[in-house]
Amino acid sequence: MDCAAKGGGRRRVRSALAGGLLAAAVALPARGGWIVAGGGGEPESNQVSLEQDAALAARTFGGRGTLLFGGGADSPSVQVLDPQPRGDALLTALGTVFDPRSGRDSHYRKPRLPAARPATLDNLEEALGAALRRAEPLLLYLAAHGEKGEQPRDNRVILWGGHTLTAAELAALLEQQPAAAPVRVVITSCYSGGFAEIAFAGADPARGAAAGERCGLFAAAWDEEASGCDPNPDRGAQEGYGIHFLHALRGEDRSGARLAATEIDLDGDGRIGLLEAHTRARIVSASFDTPTTTSERWLRHAAPAQGDEKQVRLPEEETVLAGLGRRLELRDRAAAEARLAELDRQLEEAERRWREAADQENERALDLRIRLLERWPVLDDPWHPDFASTVKKQGSAIRKLLDRSPEAAAYLEAREAAHEAAEARDLLRLERSIARRLVRAYENLALAARLAAHGGEPWRQFERLRACERGAP
Repeated sequence: MDCAAKGGGRRRVRSALAGGLLAAAVALPARGGWIVAGGGGEPESNQVSLEQDAALAARTFGGRGTLLFGGGADSPSVQVLDPQPRGDALLTALGTVFDPRSGRDSHYRKPRLPAARPATLDNLEEALGAALRRAEPLLLYLAAHGEKGEQPRDNRVILWGGHTLTAAELAALLEQQPAAAPVRVVITSCYSGGFAEIAFAGADPARGAAAGERCGLFAAAWDEEASGCDPNPDRGAQEGYGIHFLHALRGEDRSGARLAATEIDLDGDGRIGLLEAHTRARIVSASFDTPTTTSERWLRHAAPAQGDEKQVRLPEEETVLAGLGRRLELRDRAAAEARLAELDRQLEEAERRWREAADQENERALDLRIRLLERWPVLDDPWHPDFASTVKKQGSAIRKLLDRSPEAAAYLEAREAAHEAAEARDLLRLERSIARRLVRAYENLALAARLAAHGGEPWRQFERLRACERGAP
């Protein structure tokens, strides 16, 4: 399941820089600190996997930090998939035909995070301001849904209540009270790569590098969705950047089994840094994410399009080349780029077939709705005063039409075809994302070689960003 926002997030009318937003104190560790904020804008977008990632993040970072999640510890706002179907089968079938939506196969409970406050925009800004005033290293981890803006700096995460935080607004908050210590940001949402713009002053590339030491690691490119929002509580059934990244920070694979140091500690310093965990997720994740970082964004901004190259060592990129090259059986950049181009072509065709199948499903659903409403005009309105009595008195006849009518048979056939087309498309999305990660690693090495040859402040800024990303929590 992807982590795109289910509906348009609400933009708060008042400015993110209005007075008082950074005023309240929040308990943070005496040395360094972290803020973990997660969940969706409302219960239907607040899947249990986000809660589990938030809990794992808090355990992994250790010490005392600030935990914000969903509607808070007392709100029954966590969506959990039902182990077995519940409810009236006829009403479920009518809902599927007249008003299909997610969540009807789930129940809701309070978060199992007793210390969690609501993950509202106000609470996040409050916690961030308090942390920045401490002038201690800060790690901000956001496990939420995301929306794409017109340009990367407009991309946003959705917080509880539907309010949004854009990349530009986060940059402004960081700059309102410039940190005297590193600020590292990890975001696992769709389109999270837009937040790599915090590498620039005001999240604006035209203004050059941001002041201070701040960097970020993100689950997806600025214009791509991410996996990882799942109501199924079975961690073994989940997939996404967050679960691999967090376990890698703990020196584990996604199941919790210990990893050999040589697999994860790429610089041999005895610690696992954020970029090392990020690298592990790039290699092993079976999701359609294309993870990225602020240093990658800086390369694409500052590196010459062509020119001399100077060989540089980037162990993270070299590890990705080796791991994904073996996984895809692609030996060089030309082969990787050719494979990606072919997958792009196949995916475009698969998207076309899926859209056609989805259109057919919608048309057959409309036929079935009309057939039902011809006999029972209130079936599309469960709040109509005659709805309950109609279902009670006419239930057998309604079931018969849903089970045996030509319209129902055509709808079920079209729905199955759309499901199969979606599965075929998603398999290609997965393979394409893995090939894209491999090609991007080749690009990173080439861009870094040209930027190193160019030298000067642009290269030093890349090295600073990379060093920030390599920091350990």
